[in-house]
Amino acid sequence: MKIKASYNNIGNYKRYLKVAEAVTNYLNKSGYLRIELPVLSPSLIPESYLEVFKTEFKYLDKKENLYLTPSPELFLKRLLAYGVGDCYYLGKSFRNNDPSATLHSYEFTMLEFYKLGVDYMGIADEVLKMLQFINNQVKSEKSKVKSESQNLKVLYQNQLISLEKWEKISITEAFKKYAEISEKELFDHELFLKKAHKKGYRIEGFSYEDVWSQIYTMEIEPYLGNNGYPTLIYDYPKEFVALAKLNKDGKTAQRFEFYIAGVELGDCYTELTDWKEQEKRFKAEGRLRKISGKTTHRIDNGYIEALKYGLGQCSGIAIGMERLGMIFSNTKSISDLKLITIE
Repeated sequence: MKIKASYNNIGNYKRYLKVAEAVTNYLNKSGYLRIELPVLSPSLIPESYLEVFKTEFKYLDKKENLYLTPSPELFLKRLLAYGVGDCYYLGKSFRNNDPSATLHSYEFTMLEFYKLGVDYMGIADEVLKMLQFINNQVKSEKSKVKSESQNLKVLYQNQLISLEKWEKISITEAFKKYAEISEKELFDHELFLKKAHKKGYRIEGFSYEDVWSQIYTMEIEPYLGNNGYPTLIYDYPKEFVALAKLNKDGKTAQRFEFYIAGVELGDCYTELTDWKEQEKRFKAEGRLRKISGKTTHRIDNGYIEALKYGLGQCSGIAIGMERLGMIFSNTKSISDLKLITIE
């Protein structure tokens, strides 16, 4: 790897700073408290699909493993349980299995915010208002127009996207519409893998989750956010939610992601508040981490204790700030926003 500097990106970088400023302005005026947090932790929430960075603290003969946090979730939910109220974090997060690419970096800036008393669709309403606010704030004087309807539109890679409303589609509807996989096939692992094999996917040695993710990436994502509006895709299979509340059907969870022009920007849950269910899921995720050969780490049992203390109904969302910056600066890659990169 080497350090690379690029002053050519200064214009995009300044636009990115305007996006970040607009985000903080919106959340601050909406009553959210900004929280400064550590980026190193002695324990983490177990998530089987994430690889983490491990380091070691040393002082004389004392040694302790520490991990760069892949999200601020383990800290913010403690504070929520103990009464901090609506809050947000805007800062660095780290994921060791994300190579530098158009939409990925192992070190990135995350916006994560939580609102009390709402479910995931309440957060969807908040996010849409925030996107409209950002769009209005970051437009240059040259591009500003008087028409309110035009002020709700953003141009990204030759696509004019209206921020007036969401295009909403459930996971079940999306698989049926774009991949021709029925609801029965989608939630039955055996039937799903048979259908995937028939469609030409390799299934030998791969799990339901592996194949599901491949079909989602290949056949669903290209259509999301490409129909004139941001797409909100919701109600994921329970296998893909370690920390979200389940729906009454027992098969899906209250989770959504949102996309603009095929770019995934954010991931939201109605937060699971049942500590017994959360502890069970932690153990299952920990076992999956070991099976997959991921870096072992201490499980954040302090989070379970916070849930025991009491976490009221709330929902939260994680948004990739560089990706959000891409949309509002009309750039193709997160590297186009950076002055310094390590490649």
